[in-house]
Amino acid sequence: MTENRKLIKIATAGSVDDGKSTLIGRLLYDTGSLTTDKLEAIERNSKQKGYDYLDFSLATDGLVAEREQGITIDVAHIYFNTDKTNFIVADTPGHVEYTRNMVTGASTSQVAIILIDARKGVIEQTYRHFFISNLLRLSHVVVAVNKMDLVDYDEEVYLKIRSDFEALVEKSDFSADQITFIPISALKGENVSQKSEMMSWYVGNTLLDHLEVLEPSDLQESSTARFPVQFVIRPKTEAYHDFRGFAGKVYGGNLKKGDLITVLPSFTESKIKSIHFFENEIEEAIAGSAVTITLENEVNVSRGDMIVRSSELPKSEKSIIATICQVNNKPLRVGDKYTLQHGVNSVLAKVDQIQAKIHTDFSGEEAVDQLRLNDIGKVTFKLSKPIHFDPYLQNKSTGSFILIDEGSFDTVSVGFID
Repeated sequence: MTENRKLIKIATAGSVDDGKSTLIGRLLYDTGSLTTDKLEAIERNSKQKGYDYLDFSLATDGLVAEREQGITIDVAHIYFNTDKTNFIVADTPGHVEYTRNMVTGASTSQVAIILIDARKGVIEQTYRHFFISNLLRLSHVVVAVNKMDLVDYDEEVYLKIRSDFEALVEKSDFSADQITFIPISALKGENVSQKSEMMSWYVGNTLLDHLEVLEPSDLQESSTARFPVQFVIRPKTEAYHDFRGFAGKVYGGNLKKGDLITVLPSFTESKIKSIHFFENEIEEAIAGSAVTITLENEVNVSRGDMIVRSSELPKSEKSIIATICQVNNKPLRVGDKYTLQHGVNSVLAKVDQIQAKIHTDFSGEEAVDQLRLNDIGKVTFKLSKPIHFDPYLQNKSTGSFILIDEGSFDTVSVGFID
C-alpha cells in the first residue's frame, strides 16, 4: 500500500554531459512518473532536434539556460515512486562553478549517484563529487558508469573505471560495502530498470532494483534523539485550558512516552508525559516525525530550546571547529563576524582562525588567509554563547549550520561541525 512505502532521498552528481538529467528522465519514464503532456513535449522536442530517440534530459532541465547549454545549473528536486518506495532526487549541477549547489542539494540526501562517462573515466570532477559525498557523510554511493553503449559495452572499460574509483575510496571515510558500481546506458535504458542483455557479464542488480533494496533504517546516521522546539502551544480554549505542549521535529533516534529528558540550555530535567501526532496521542515519536510533546512537570521551555534524553546529552561549547563551504561571493576572512544559525537558534560568531583550504581531489590542504566562493575549508569560530551540538558525523541536524551576513542577511557559508 502507498502509505507503507519507504522514502529514499538521492543526490545525483556528474560532470557536464555525463547524463544525469537523462538518467533521471529515464527513471521517470520507466516508472510511469512522466505526465502525458510532459512525455508529449519530450517527443515533440526530440523530433525538432532531429533525434531518433527520446531526449529524457528535457524532463528535468527546467531553466531556459539549462536547455540552451545542455547543462544543469540549479538544483532540481524530482519525485517518483515504485510500488515499494518513494524517491526524492536532487539533480545537482556538476560544474565546479556550482559546487555550492551540489553541497546544498546533497546535504539532505542519504544516497549519492555519481555518474561517470565510460569514455572519459575518473576525472577531476569525479574527485570533487566523491569528496562532497564524503564531506556530507552520505550513507551510500552508487557509481553509475554511464554511456556504456558508446564503448561497445566493454567489460574491461568498466573494470578499469571501477579500479580507479576504488583507489579513491581508500582515501575516504567510506567502507567498501558503502559503494556500489553499476554499468549503465541511461539513453538506451540498459541496467537502469531492466537487466541489460548487452552486458551479460554484469551480474548485479539494475540501478532501480538496487535503490529499492536500500532501507532507510540502514541509511540513518544516528540513534541519538534530538528535539529542537519550534513552537510552544498554549491553546486558549476551555477544553485545553491547562495544556502546554512543545512542537517540533524529531531528529536522529526516537522519543518515547516516559523517557527521562533534559531541556537545553537550562539543563532542567523532566519526563515525557505525552506525545501528540495531529489529533492522536502516540507512545513513540519516530525520527523525522513532527509531533507535540508535553512534560510531566512545569518546565520553562522556549522556542530554540532542545529536548534530549538525559542519557544522551550533546556537546555544549562556545568555540567550534567546522568544515565550511563558501556559498557567497563575499570572501570569509579571520575577524569577520556573522550570525550563526544553528537549527532554530541564532548566535553571534567570529572567525577565529582559517586552519586550511581543503583540496577536493583528496590531495591535501593549503594555508590561505581567506575562503572564496565554492572553496571548502576548516575554520575555528568563537561564539557569543554556547550551542548544543553533535559532530556532523553523528547527527546531521545538530551538527550543521549556516552563516548569515549581519548587514545583507545573505547566507555566506554552510558548515559541518567536527
